[in-house]
Amino acid sequence: MTTLTAGKWTLDTSHSEAMFSVRHAGISRVRGNFEDFSGSAEFTENLDGSVIQAEVMAASINTRNEGRDEHLRGEDFFDVANHPVLKFESLTVTDFDGEEFNLTGNLTIRGVTKKVEFKGEFGGQTVDAFGMTRAGFEATTEISREDFGLTWNAPLEAGGFLVSDKVRITLDVSFTKDED
Repeated sequence: MTTLTAGKWTLDTSHSEAMFSVRHAGISRVRGNFEDFSGSAEFTENLDGSVIQAEVMAASINTRNEGRDEHLRGEDFFDVANHPVLKFESLTVTDFDGEEFNLTGNLTIRGVTKKVEFKGEFGGQTVDAFGMTRAGFEATTEISREDFGLTWNAPLEAGGFLVSDKVRITLDVSFTKDED
């Protein structure tokens, strides 16, 4: 079993991504990411009982289309003027087998908090070329955007809607161990 050094860790945002994708017009996926986020963790060796917290600045959304990004920042979607921060706070980490784990926590978007479960993979721990102890993780989940008050949509001529309700979230993150 692969273990992790217990202690306090900080999310290394320069080596991490917070990404999402949503089906568009029922035929393709639009992908995007958030560019401004932070996080910390108090990891245990087997992840059980670990505590993870993260914040994402909603205005940092980037889908490579400025018009769409402005719409997403507005009242129809994230309403960043009133809800500037998306938050995640872990509740449990379970079923860690040295590689895979389940992460359950509270996700807050647009002032609405819902419990979500991420399926995770531990990439391992190493000491990098600069002497930093780092650990890598990837985690994915799928949420209903409508559960979080993101209900704007437009009907399609052929039936269905422009934006799907289901949003896939993928986190590919690196943490660095805090000095003791």
